[in-house]
Amino acid sequence: MSDKVEFPYFYRTVPSDLHLCAGIVKLLKHFGWTWVGIIASRDENSMRAVQILREGIEQSGGCIEFIETFSQSNTLLFQDMKNISEIIHKSSTKVIILYCNKDFTEAVSYTSIWEAPGKVWIITAEMEFFLPSYFIDRKNTLAFTVGKKIIPNFHKFLREVNPSIFPNDSFIEMWWRDLCNNKCLKSIQRSCSNVKTSAYIIHCDIINSGDSYNVYNAVYSLAYALHDMITSRSGNTTIWSGESESCSDVLPWKLHHYLKNLHFKNALGEEIIFDENGDLAIGYDIISPVFLPDGTRIKEIVGSYNPYAPPEQEFTIYEKAMTWDSTFTEIPPESRCSPSCLPGFRKLTREGEPVCCYDCIPCPEGEVSNQTDMDACMKCPEEQWPNQKKDVCIPKVITFLTYEEPLGITLTFICIFFIFINTVILGIFIHYKNTPIVKANNQELSYILLISLMLCFLCSLVFIGHPDKVTCILRQTAFGISFSIALSSVLAKTITVVTAFHATKPGSKLRKWMGPRVSLSIVLSCSLIQTVLCLVWLFTAPPFPYLNKNSEIGTILTECNEGSIVAFYCVLGYLGLLAAISFIVAFLARNLPDRFNEAKYITFSMLVFCSVWVSFIPTYLSTKGKYMVAVEIFAILASSTGLLGCIFFPKCYIILLRPERNSRECLSKYKNY
Repeated sequence: MSDKVEFPYFYRTVPSDLHLCAGIVKLLKHFGWTWVGIIASRDENSMRAVQILREGIEQSGGCIEFIETFSQSNTLLFQDMKNISEIIHKSSTKVIILYCNKDFTEAVSYTSIWEAPGKVWIITAEMEFFLPSYFIDRKNTLAFTVGKKIIPNFHKFLREVNPSIFPNDSFIEMWWRDLCNNKCLKSIQRSCSNVKTSAYIIHCDIINSGDSYNVYNAVYSLAYALHDMITSRSGNTTIWSGESESCSDVLPWKLHHYLKNLHFKNALGEEIIFDENGDLAIGYDIISPVFLPDGTRIKEIVGSYNPYAPPEQEFTIYEKAMTWDSTFTEIPPESRCSPSCLPGFRKLTREGEPVCCYDCIPCPEGEVSNQTDMDACMKCPEEQWPNQKKDVCIPKVITFLTYEEPLGITLTFICIFFIFINTVILGIFIHYKNTPIVKANNQELSYILLISLMLCFLCSLVFIGHPDKVTCILRQTAFGISFSIALSSVLAKTITVVTAFHATKPGSKLRKWMGPRVSLSIVLSCSLIQTVLCLVWLFTAPPFPYLNKNSEIGTILTECNEGSIVAFYCVLGYLGLLAAISFIVAFLARNLPDRFNEAKYITFSMLVFCSVWVSFIPTYLSTKGKYMVAVEIFAILASSTGLLGCIFFPKCYIILLRPERNSRECLSKYKNY
């Protein structure tokens, strides 16, 4: 009826059913009732309202368990209601909306649908008048009714009107008798003697309802419109000249103009104005009707809905004024297909079921949900991580290999220990520099090798502690250069051993390559290549400190990014090349006469070195964070210790424990020492 094209002259002072449906949806949303059932009479108006309700409920995130309709035929009504009653008893919803044509409200009240326990009923005001008697003490019904207003002098008028004025109107006589019922409000109750009152006080309720106020507004709206029209036609006078015009000349479209632009204040001081659809700008009261044991009905106003009010004020619920039936286990009762998903979980809709029926599954790693019933979890910022319950993001723990933790302390102690051993061996070689065994093993190369190994042990300490710009650059470059010096020294030693053996043969031209300059040149040139590689690395893509926020759960790894992974593997590859050449040359020279048997020790030391670094690469790539750093430190310590132990421990054994074998005569014999 709000369609102005089809019904241009229709006006109403009761709220539109569209507003009623919107108010019901607001009520459902307020209490979180997402699982409801709908019962409606099988007429055009009710079916249209059901469709509007369905759309509104689904748009607000709710679902409908069932929609059942009943026939308008009295012969079929009770059979339909019997079937609907069975559906209600079997249903899981706790909220049922009854949208009924007012012509059938009384008949519906006598059916068995009301017997299902633990249900909340949402009804219209008309149905509220006919609630069955066994609703006594139940507090499970909410009704939408037009706002009740006390019209000035209206109750006085009711008490004084006598049915004899309208002798042919039986309805007036019925409600006149009801006013004698002591259960009516005192303001409209009259003193009657020898008057038989009805068991119900329906007419008393109707008189005291908002409908009277609607009729009052309708009459006065028409009166004001007629007044405005007459005034405008008679030159601003209140007297209508019947001589010039007759009532038949007042066509509906003429009155329509004045109704459309109507604006006045009624006796209660409320503004009366019609909107563009011809609807009065009023809303609904939400009441909770309760029958007391003495049969008195109380209608507590527990809320209101006015679509014309500001957005924040259009819907109001007074929860403190509401009372609920004792059969409800939760206050207010819940009506959901599935229980709420707590924070830390998200909804997973069950296949083939409504969206309100779902399972709750925990949020995946790295995500949280901080509200109930979230459809999807939220990813935490990179610098944060979910707590154990996955309902809030907390700062990640910043981690790196420190000097204070057990692993850092252990590696530091091992480093210092081998630096001390390295220093002692260097001291022994310096102290016994004039002995045959030190001279025979190219003491300059031995000093360089020992110093470079000491630098290797020292550079492992740079890997411990908080990474910064300087330490990140020093870590890989110091490691690469110091190891290249050590391996270059080993290579020079190996070449010297082989050259020395062949130079002792008669007529050999290799004697001129036996000087220390050649050995130093090998060390310098091989180390220079590695130094150039490191400089290119530093000038193109140097290592830098990096916060790795994604590698480990709940932690931020403070580590050094290699910058250029190609340069990093070039440095490692060059060290591998030096180690491989040294190993091959030493392996080929392992069977030389005993005087030059240092090749055996170099072979074994290179075997240890290569084994450590071959196993290092897959281990390094499979670890993260501080354990990756620990693996590299371990590889540095293990390979340096292998070189130190295999090459220098046998010589120290002879120097310190078998000094009699540290002589030129023993070295000249072809026997093991």
